[in-house]
Amino acid sequence: MRPRWLRVLFRRRVWTILLLVLQVWFFVNLIVGGSQLSRRFSGILTVISVVAVLYIVSKKDKGAYKTAWAILILTVPLFGGLLYLLFHLQTSTRRFSKDVLHAQRKAEAEYSAVGDDYAAAAEALPEHLPQIRYLQEYAGFPIYADTETHYLTPGERKLEALLRELRKAERYIFLEYFIVEEGVMWNSILEVLKEKAAEGMLVRLLYDDMGCFLKLPKDYPEQLSAYGIQCQVFNPFRPVLSAMQNNRDHRKIAAIDGKVAFTGGINLADEYINAVEKHGHWKDASIMLEGKAAWSLTLVFLQMWELCTHMDEDYGQYAPWRDVPCPVKAGGFVQPYADSPMDAENVGEHVYLQILNNAKEYVYINTPYLIVDDSMLSALCLAAKSGVDVRIVTPHRWDKWLVHMTTRSYYRDLIKAGVKIYEYTNGFIHAKTFVSDDRTATVGTTNLDFRSLYLHFECGVLLFDSKAVREVKEDFLRSLDVCQQITQETCQSNIVLRLLQDVLRLFAPLM
Repeated sequence: MRPRWLRVLFRRRVWTILLLVLQVWFFVNLIVGGSQLSRRFSGILTVISVVAVLYIVSKKDKGAYKTAWAILILTVPLFGGLLYLLFHLQTSTRRFSKDVLHAQRKAEAEYSAVGDDYAAAAEALPEHLPQIRYLQEYAGFPIYADTETHYLTPGERKLEALLRELRKAERYIFLEYFIVEEGVMWNSILEVLKEKAAEGMLVRLLYDDMGCFLKLPKDYPEQLSAYGIQCQVFNPFRPVLSAMQNNRDHRKIAAIDGKVAFTGGINLADEYINAVEKHGHWKDASIMLEGKAAWSLTLVFLQMWELCTHMDEDYGQYAPWRDVPCPVKAGGFVQPYADSPMDAENVGEHVYLQILNNAKEYVYINTPYLIVDDSMLSALCLAAKSGVDVRIVTPHRWDKWLVHMTTRSYYRDLIKAGVKIYEYTNGFIHAKTFVSDDRTATVGTTNLDFRSLYLHFECGVLLFDSKAVREVKEDFLRSLDVCQQITQETCQSNIVLRLLQDVLRLFAPLM
């Protein structure tokens, strides 16, 4: 057997990177070369850049995106305009958007297959009705009763619960993850999947190609097929400059028989269960649903599976309790939701904003990244200025230096407005949670950064008066024991660092 690093080196994926580098090298040489062709080409590119900036300004898009792209294009007019065109004006992206819309419309009628609890929720939660109505009637994600919720942190607890539920599967197992990597966590799951597939059960795995770029071999779907496991790769990474390479499947979903489902920040790799140390102790969170709401996440998976296979499938055949009512009885309400970059509806951002706007006493937030636009920054500051106890925990040990420096650039404005900022010093916090006023919380995959909020496929679960709301709050308060609070004095830095942070904030939407 070749050493692992040698096998990785000679994978076809390496040639993908080399081809991309070659494309960039060709354009740079064409632009900066001294030949007559390059001079003519430079003039054409300057015109393209001016047109691109005018087009960007006219678009209905986030102001931060417009500003970042306009600055980039005007700073490097011989390359910026062409880069924008290469990334955004492609027929493949428009075609994919149509496919996404088709799958969403197809699923609309299936969400109510297990029942609809909107009327009961409206009566029990009148103060939250606008948020419930937005998700159900506009975004298309119903609210459910009769769902038991279990908040699972850290990743070791999620793995234990997932293995237990996988072994109990009777009809099908659907897994959709951004990262899958061979090791203790994935290998233990794979053994159960092999057993279930050998019994004739339907087992499917969907993973993102960018997330697994150097973690799984190119032929991994074929390897799993030999065990009877169906496998699809989302948005294969190709050696072409394309906007679609930005649109990754960042969701983490496990759906079992439509009756049990998991989501949250935890991928299927060993750092997520602290079997290996990457940035100290890995603090993460997941939510397990038992009951009606699990069907909603199952449908989210089925839509993405159809996008990858291009096969028209009957979603309704997977619905649980087809002839009998759901046997689960639990207090509270659960409203799973999903977000797509292929439409103009930023569902994940709106969930967060509505929690902030509805808060009366407190909002506690965990996020690994804090890179937000003016609307989110304003909502955080306004809540704190209005007397709401707003606390945010971010990592002290960073995984990406530039992203961490950009995150810290927001501290001064937030602290000045009264927001309390903490950094998790025990390792890396990867959880994405909001909890407010002992009544509502959300656990999901959406980071507080531009990529998660606007570019990636994401999902989450909104909770009202359920058991997990209390568990999210209690876990947040316990984690403060291993955090250091950031103060205005802590944020004081030399002028060079502050200037760097301000520049990074300008280009935050492109990170």
